[in-house]
Amino acid sequence: MDDSADIGQQKRTFLLELLRSIPQGVIETSGTTFAMYVAIRVFDVPVGMKMTIAAAASVGLLLSLFTVQIVRRIGCSVNVASVVVWIGAAAGFATAAMSGGSAWIYVIGVCMAAMLLMVGMPLMSQVYRKHYPNKVRGKLFSLAGMLRAIVAAAAGLGIGIWLTNHGANFHGLFWFYSGCCIAMAGCVLLMARVQLRKTKSLQLFDAFGHVARDAAFRKLLISWMMLGLGNLLCFALFVEYITHPDYGFALDAKRVGMITSTIPMLVVIVCVVPWGMVFDRMPFYRVRVMVNSFFLIGMLVYYLGGSYLALCIGMVFHGIGRSGGNVLWSLWVTRFSNEENVGEYMSIHTSFTGLRGVIAPVIAFSVAGTIGPETVAIAGGSLVILSSLMLIPEMRAES
Repeated sequence: MDDSADIGQQKRTFLLELLRSIPQGVIETSGTTFAMYVAIRVFDVPVGMKMTIAAAASVGLLLSLFTVQIVRRIGCSVNVASVVVWIGAAAGFATAAMSGGSAWIYVIGVCMAAMLLMVGMPLMSQVYRKHYPNKVRGKLFSLAGMLRAIVAAAAGLGIGIWLTNHGANFHGLFWFYSGCCIAMAGCVLLMARVQLRKTKSLQLFDAFGHVARDAAFRKLLISWMMLGLGNLLCFALFVEYITHPDYGFALDAKRVGMITSTIPMLVVIVCVVPWGMVFDRMPFYRVRVMVNSFFLIGMLVYYLGGSYLALCIGMVFHGIGRSGGNVLWSLWVTRFSNEENVGEYMSIHTSFTGLRGVIAPVIAFSVAGTIGPETVAIAGGSLVILSSLMLIPEMRAES
């Protein structure tokens, strides 16, 4: 969509995206905090199940490589395809809600939901590229992101208090998550249809042609892989580090929700719109390295600070990085691709995100008990630094 695009269509999409941000904000507390909390404190699941839960969303991102190609072959709209995957996610949360005392059914349900929520990620990028003008795409996306963060912050606090009071009776929470998925599906179904060019055959790996042809895209993927591995090594242990007694904190659900959901989301509320405006106006590579710096500081303070205050301060820096990272992660392909290929560029990006997201939790949970989360954080920070150093030539070229 160019800057002369239909203003009415733009406003309609934006209003529906604001509405969608409300249930999405609630759902974000599942993946970041409470699905893992219930697994640890209610079911006391073994480490293999913890790794599975931590990696489930990343498996969905890995599979998202094929989403755009399947939609092209079927010929349905991006909207309808998004509805299908979100209804599937609702079924996953409903399975977790009906798990009773079975850890296996619970894990299957939350993993199914997490996977399907991520499978459709490239499709929403196609909507943003089609319906939002170039000059304000970052701002519009970040305004919806701010509302999503407000909801997530409130939900993190409220759900944490609710779980603390209800103990093992968590089932109603996951029925609520299921309803939120259905609400998201309804919002995207009401948006103006986004249709992709239909193909005559299913070419699942056709999108990789862009990696071979586009050198800038290829280098960014490599840099992002190192950054993502560094971040995800630390992200995977956020809840484990402050929940498991072995690491010295053993916090209850209320404080876990406050630290890992409410604090970073409150920071996102303040920072996401400025980051969206920065994305629209500043050179891309400079913004990327700025965001990396906040992630680096956040992970080191969180794991090396050794106190409750350090946990909170670390999450503040993480929230600053997260707010900018969300804008960059969702919109950067719109800077590098034409309108028709945005979904394919994004599917490559999300699949690599999924690959590192599958690998990182396995590594993190496997070594944390031996070398400690603090050493994992130092290793993750080193990867973030290397990722940033890779982009110095591009930063100089932008000046």
